[in-house]
Amino acid sequence: MNKALDQVLDALDIETFLVCGSAEEGQKIAERLIAELNLPHGDVIFLERSGPGARVRLRVYIHHPGDNYRWLESE
Repeated sequence: MNKALDQVLDALDIETFLVCGSAEEGQKIAERLIAELNLPHGDVIFLERSGPGARVRLRVYIHHPGDNYRWLESE
């Protein structure tokens, strides 16, 4: 049985609010989150400082154009 992540066509976006003291700290926490979730090719594509933290959007590329797409492989 394939994992759900194998069925992602190209990218996965994650949006959350991180408690942090500055935009720079929010950026570092977001990058750590990508690493802790063991997600490949992750980028912070949006960060907006607000109140006690920052709203962030992460984009994780599961498949790039021309990759070996897992959903095309037979089980």
